[in-house]
Amino acid sequence: MSADQSSGDTLNDAQELPRVSIVIPAYNEESVIRQCLIAAVYQSVPAHEIIVVDNLSTDRTAAIVAQMQLEYPESPVILLSQDTDQGLIPTRNFGLNQATGDILGRIDADSVLEPDWVEQVQKAFQDQSVQAATGPVVYYDMPMRRFGLKADDKMRQMMLKLAKHQYHFLFGSNMALRATAWEIIRDETCRDEKDEMHEDIDLSLHLADHDLKVQYWPQMVSGMSARRLEDSPRDYRYYVTRFDRTYKAHNVKKMALKAPMVVFFSVYFPAKLLRAIHTVNTAQPVRRGGQ
Repeated sequence: MSADQSSGDTLNDAQELPRVSIVIPAYNEESVIRQCLIAAVYQSVPAHEIIVVDNLSTDRTAAIVAQMQLEYPESPVILLSQDTDQGLIPTRNFGLNQATGDILGRIDADSVLEPDWVEQVQKAFQDQSVQAATGPVVYYDMPMRRFGLKADDKMRQMMLKLAKHQYHFLFGSNMALRATAWEIIRDETCRDEKDEMHEDIDLSLHLADHDLKVQYWPQMVSGMSARRLEDSPRDYRYYVTRFDRTYKAHNVKKMALKAPMVVFFSVYFPAKLLRAIHTVNTAQPVRRGGQ
């Protein structure tokens, strides 16, 4: 094989890699949106576009994104406004509908992607049968982060086994799906106007209805905040029982799928204590000179 042929093959391989869009719904996220965007910009393989969809924010979220566009003019950071409906689902849908990539990544505004996230998404979709993919998360504002990542990975793989591979749930902070798969399900996804369900579980169940394959990809890692632990026990319970309400809306009765609820309930108080200790320790000034 000549050097020219080798170079041509490499170029063709690069051209065949799917373009990955990153969609970030945002509502009053001024405290986290900058770190989210920095992680999305500094990728080993650049994203095709990074779309922030501002949903009627009353803080500086949109202004910070606009400033990032000025600071990183070479990066495809796009700021859109969804000011028709308040809520995550209409904002998510608006962003996914506007995205132009072959693969539509969806993360939260407090997500901090690992530097090879886009590259791993491309690898996950090399199998043409894969229509959506998800991966584990690491909680960056908790102690023992790498241990937490391993635990999260094991829990998600356990869930896949319990569901006997019939259902495989996407995780809203770390997911991607083919644009063609989104076109199939986008008019069917639940609007959830009462805000009672897990929108990522709903998305997963609609994919399952069409036998669209969801792949778990352990190397596709995103960081996220454990700020959910700041909820009161009552609010946290409502969040966890969204699983049940989502299953009921889809008439899913598999008992094994209740496992995430058990896990989330069991870790709430010990994890809340760990986070409180970690927050205090990291907030303390470092003493120098033996003082």
